[in-house]
Amino acid sequence: MKKRYLFTALVILSVTSLFIGVKNITPLDIFNLSEDQLEILFVSRFPRLISIIIAGVSMSICGLIMQQLSRNKFVSPTTAGTMDSARLGILVSLMLFTSASPIVKMLIAFVFALLGTFIFMKILDKVKYKDAIFIPLVGLMFGNIIGSITTFFAYKNDLIQNMSSWLQGNFSMILQGRYELLYISIPLLIIAYFYANKFTIAGMGEEFSTNLGMNHKKIVNIGLVIVALVTTVVVLTVGMIPFLGLIIPNIVTMYQGDNLKKSLSHTALLGAVFVLFCDILGRVIIYPYEIAIGVTVGVIGSGIFLYLIMRRKAYE
Repeated sequence: MKKRYLFTALVILSVTSLFIGVKNITPLDIFNLSEDQLEILFVSRFPRLISIIIAGVSMSICGLIMQQLSRNKFVSPTTAGTMDSARLGILVSLMLFTSASPIVKMLIAFVFALLGTFIFMKILDKVKYKDAIFIPLVGLMFGNIIGSITTFFAYKNDLIQNMSSWLQGNFSMILQGRYELLYISIPLLIIAYFYANKFTIAGMGEEFSTNLGMNHKKIVNIGLVIVALVTTVVVLTVGMIPFLGLIIPNIVTMYQGDNLKKSLSHTALLGAVFVLFCDILGRVIIYPYEIAIGVTVGVIGSGIFLYLIMRRKAYE
């Protein structure tokens, strides 16, 4: 997979995405747009396209960073409890700070996501049986415990419907003025790019990186802060997109290798292309209705995840 092919696919899918919807707008209408068509493009479809690309890029790179730091190809925000922890943080903000601004809710969710990710990494250090498939299973169990606590308190406070509808991955609710929080991800991803080589060295182990004169804990902490904040922003804006940070980095490392800096651009492009494809598929299957992105990515992603596990077992 060369970058030019991925970029071409991204451009084609982006243009296709702009012209799919209940309100019929064709490429020929571009030169003679009515006021209603202009409003739909700039209030709904362009914000949706931007949020799809940013969410796809962000979550894929987060998965790549987590896999590098944990030295496990099956670790991601989905399988490390990061998303579930952010969800618990959002519930706490809904219960205790009902009239809080999105930024305050984001900060509360970020603290919980960061705490959950740190706890998972500590569990990782304590686990002696470091099998590639056993570790993500521990993460999934940890995430399910947090998810159960979230569900319990959501039921107690009559917030279950609010939580489930709000946090299911869905781009149909993205409108101008409701997606701008995602822009916070962009500077964080730039920082991740500059730290890419250090993340690669940190992924080789604490002793190795310390011998090279690098502060291992500091680099790991920077990586986890980036992952927690980006995941929180995406969960708050779009909802939960499962398996994205798991499958995209694995596909890229199959043909690109484990060098983080070399893989970042491929991971970003493939993540955006994959989410765009899933979104278009969800909008076309039961047109004029649509299937939420969390469902389409979950179904396709879980199938790819199973293939990756079976492929790994076949090579062992």
